[in-house]
Amino acid sequence: MTNVEAARSAPVAGSGRRGWFGLAVLLLPVLLVSMDMSVLFLALPTLTADLDPTAAQQLWILDIYGFLIAGLLITMGNLGDRVGRRTVLLAGATVFGIASALAAFAPSAAVLIAARALMGIGGATLLPSSLALISNLFPDQRQRSTAIGIWTAFFAGGSAVGPIIGGILLHHFSWGSVFLINVPVLLVLLVFAPILLPEHRAAALGPLDLPSVALSIGGILPAVYAVKHIAEYGPDAEALLSALAGAGMLTIFVRRQRRLTEPLLDLALFRRARFSLAIGSSTAAMMSLAGLSYLSSIWLQSVTGRDPLRAALLGIPMAVTVFVFSVGGSAVGRRLGVRWAFALALLVAAIGNILVLGIGADGGAGWYVAGSAIAGVGYGIVFTLVSEVAVAAVPAERAGSAVGISETSFELGNALGLALLGSLAALVFRSSGEFAPTLGETIQRYGTDTALLDAARDAFVTGAHTSLAVGAAVLLVMAAVAVAVGKNGRSSARTTGR
Repeated sequence: MTNVEAARSAPVAGSGRRGWFGLAVLLLPVLLVSMDMSVLFLALPTLTADLDPTAAQQLWILDIYGFLIAGLLITMGNLGDRVGRRTVLLAGATVFGIASALAAFAPSAAVLIAARALMGIGGATLLPSSLALISNLFPDQRQRSTAIGIWTAFFAGGSAVGPIIGGILLHHFSWGSVFLINVPVLLVLLVFAPILLPEHRAAALGPLDLPSVALSIGGILPAVYAVKHIAEYGPDAEALLSALAGAGMLTIFVRRQRRLTEPLLDLALFRRARFSLAIGSSTAAMMSLAGLSYLSSIWLQSVTGRDPLRAALLGIPMAVTVFVFSVGGSAVGRRLGVRWAFALALLVAAIGNILVLGIGADGGAGWYVAGSAIAGVGYGIVFTLVSEVAVAAVPAERAGSAVGISETSFELGNALGLALLGSLAALVFRSSGEFAPTLGETIQRYGTDTALLDAARDAFVTGAHTSLAVGAAVLLVMAAVAVAVGKNGRSSARTTGR
């Protein structure tokens, strides 16, 4: 049976009321997976007091989830094509729910890291399956484009709304509630997905290349560990060996993809300028957004002394602008053209990050609210353009691979933001005085030493300023690249409306 015959054999939902109800069900896992990228930002101080993780464990708790998602997205997308997208979606939801319950009641930092890793594996099945099923729910091209825009808005908005929901939960419950809330939501998905979502699987595909899967994970994780280790202990033999191991595995991975007939990652796609522009823009935007969200959440609580709920409320303006401009990003692309839309959005996001540099050890909440809201405008436009531009930049037969790569860029950017910008801020903090490894630990350990705590807060703000400035610089460089890439941006943008 051919791929087309296999697709036709699956029931296809209409684009009427049932299709939109099906989309609503698909948005549940998208929101959860995206939200869980940032939901821990506000919970980290409370979690630190309870589980007493080391500085390295804190970063692993935050970013092991994102790195496993990034490493497995393309694999799970291919798996869904072979065994059934709805089947993989439901299996992933089950794994994600079990892991969430385990994380909620984790007795130690090590158990929480393991639970977050399991959540990453489950989350990697949810994103590609949910986006791929939209094409089955909406045969009409215009409705499908609208549905993809809504999907992207929830994916982008979930990362921004995560700290807000986390703050509300932490105001009333323990830190475990930020994970436990996933369980009832996923139960709704497990009940209604078999009723509202069509199954889809393609035949005549070769088996998954398991060595490629192992090489991708085996390359990413050692490289990230090297960055973390250098941030905590400085450059040494262990960091060098880890970096070399990661680079070596990734080099072998790339070479293997070039030889395979059905590669896990089609490297030829990156020779297309507009595709590379979309992927680079999403990675840069998510990297800076992750750094901004992580550092500002610590600043709001550990520096300014706000409780989680009051800190979360100050994040509402950015959450709103990210969501609203995610929905309207396609219109901006059609009006300005692809490269100018990306350039403008990246520039606006950079300006927002620069404004956040107005925060200090003794105030600056207004600068944070204004800067983060302006940055949210740029982030929203970037995120909603990425999926459409990435798919439009490649032939139809490669659209599935392009979608998997675009989703991977979101997750990889988020993880890189936490690992690189978070580690940079930590490095500046620790080099500024005789403090504990983190600001939270310093406050706990030296709670009565006012002078030392003031110096520690000043040092954290300095580290945050450094990382935010680097994030803004990355955005500005990517904006310049967007201007330089492609000469037919306006015509290409019109094609993305589909």
